This record gives sequence, C-alpha cells and structure tokens, in this order.
Amino acid sequence: MLTLNNINVYYGAIHALKGISFEVNKGEIVTLIGSNGAGKSTCLKTISGLLRPKEGTLSFKGNDLTAVSAPEIVSRGISQVPEGRRIFANMLVSENLDLGAYLRKDKAGIKEDMEKVFSLFPRLKERRRQLAGTLSGGEQQMLAMGRALMSKPELLLLDEPSMGLAPILVKQIFSIIQEINSLGTTILLVEQNARMALSIANRAYVLETGKIVLSGDSKELMESEEIRKAYLGG
Repeated sequence: MLTLNNINVYYGAIHALKGISFEVNKGEIVTLIGSNGAGKSTCLKTISGLLRPKEGTLSFKGNDLTAVSAPEIVSRGISQVPEGRRIFANMLVSENLDLGAYLRKDKAGIKEDMEKVFSLFPRLKERRRQLAGTLSGGEQQMLAMGRALMSKPELLLLDEPSMGLAPILVKQIFSIIQEINSLGTTILLVEQNARMALSIANRAYVLETGKIVLSGDSKELMESEEIRKAYLGG
C-alpha cells in the first residue's frame, strides 16, 4: 500500500532522514520505534506531505506522492494524528470532528462516519457539545483520532498516541487502535512505548539517527536481546 524508497529529508543543513526505505502492506499495523530524535515523526510528516524529501520517492497504492500537496494526500486516503493531538481547543468536540471531513462532500457518509466515531469513542458522544480544550488528555487523544478518521482514511498515521497518558488510558487507546485496524484501516504507528507498539503491530522498523537499523516481525523483535536492552528496559 505504502512504499518509501531511499527517502532523504533535511532540516536546513541537518540530515534528518538518511536513505529511509520501508513499506506498509494493506491491513497491517506497522510500527516505527526508536529514541527521541531518531526521525520517526519526520517520517510521518514526509508521508503526509508536510515535509518534502530532497531525494527518494514515496508511493501510495502504486501512485507517486513525492510532490503531492498535504490536502491532496488526505483526499487520496492518508490521514495523520499528530504528536501532541493538536485539537482546536476553542471549538466544540463536534466541530473538531466536522473539520476532519472538510474535504468530503457526501453528507450522508459524513453523518454515518460520525456515528462510527462515536461508537469507537462513546466519551466523545457524551461531550460533543463541549469545548475541546476542556477535555482530559485521554479524551483529547480520542478526539484527535476521531477527527482523523472523519476523512475516511485507508491508511492512518499515528504519532505518539500514548504520550502523556496514564497507563490505564494507554491500554485503552491501544485497544481502540487494534479495533480501528480490525475494521479495515491500515495503520503506521510511531510510538515511544516500544513494548506496547510491538505488542499490537505485525511488523516493526527500528530507527536510529535517521536510518533504519533493524526490521522484522514484531514478536521476533520483542524477543531480540538487542531490542530488549535498548527499548524495553530489560
């Protein structure tokens, strides 16, 4: 479904991604793990069209996305839940969700998908007339995910969904990620909590200083002594 081939991205003189190549197949949960500054979020921003690679190509369902604008990428079926949630705090929960569907014209489909979001996140339905900025951290993460789902993505990019959440909420969010995947959405997950990410992903890529240094089946990587020492605290 998604292919990155020899992607090189710079922030000014800083070489952030150094020849990154990987793929995500339809129906998978794939995770990118690595320490802070490894290039994980830069990967997602490049896929979303928020950053442009200096070299390399990016394709989605066989179509080149390398020079495609961010709004067009959303319309083609890729949506991102950004790090830090980035909800519109002074707008209602329902208005935030409406904005997720801003490129869509199918009113009946939008209404149907709103109900699907509310079934995934019942708390959002309870608070649909509430200002988004008054939600708890976990509720704001649910809203950011719901907003992304309103664009009806085939591929959902998740950037650090567990950041700042209590452990019980982390388990809930990851359970919902699995449910979203089971309903047919392919997922590329960037996550600092490597243990949780590997526990739900099919495959994983390990990034260090802008390079992929390891990849493979998530369960096998979880058993790797190298991965345990570096990322799993054991």
